[in-house]
Amino acid sequence: MKALLRKYKSVVKFILTFLTVYIVLTIGYKLYLDLSDGTRYYPDYLTNLVAKQSQSLINTVGYKAEILPHPNEPSMKLLVNSKFVARVVEGCNSISVIILFVSFIIAFASKFKPTFIYALSGSVLIYTVNLLRIAILSIGLYNYPWREKILHTVIFPLIIYGMVFLLWMFWVNRFSKKKKQHA
Repeated sequence: MKALLRKYKSVVKFILTFLTVYIVLTIGYKLYLDLSDGTRYYPDYLTNLVAKQSQSLINTVGYKAEILPHPNEPSMKLLVNSKFVARVVEGCNSISVIILFVSFIIAFASKFKPTFIYALSGSVLIYTVNLLRIAILSIGLYNYPWREKILHTVIFPLIIYGMVFLLWMFWVNRFSKKKKQHA
């Protein structure tokens, strides 16, 4: 057993680091959600912010977007030209995807500064692409409501998770300390 652990030390370290960071960040995010009472920002600050920023993006491209608190669930209703097209729920704010991204980057950490800068810039990119995704999805649902399933369950998850995968591969192949150790 010791020989196996020694042989696969870097793999075990990666898995343990990834799981530790992922669990800590997920618990922190869960605490944030539990402490969000929804009185000032409904349903929580980040989801509310994403809804407002998506509304602004949609308005910028010539549609009239409106957001309203959903009366029956913790989400924001998104209307395009007065037509209800989507709900912006907690899962739409990209934080869970960012937690996954950051956990991987830290598990494959390089020196502190490049790791921090890459994790931060990658998180900003994920957040920005997510806003674009919501805006494009909403406009797509307004114009092509019969394409809802493929837009929401295939194309847009593929975009966001595909981008995360490419960011991971770029990190591993370009900056990661682990790559340099095995070169």
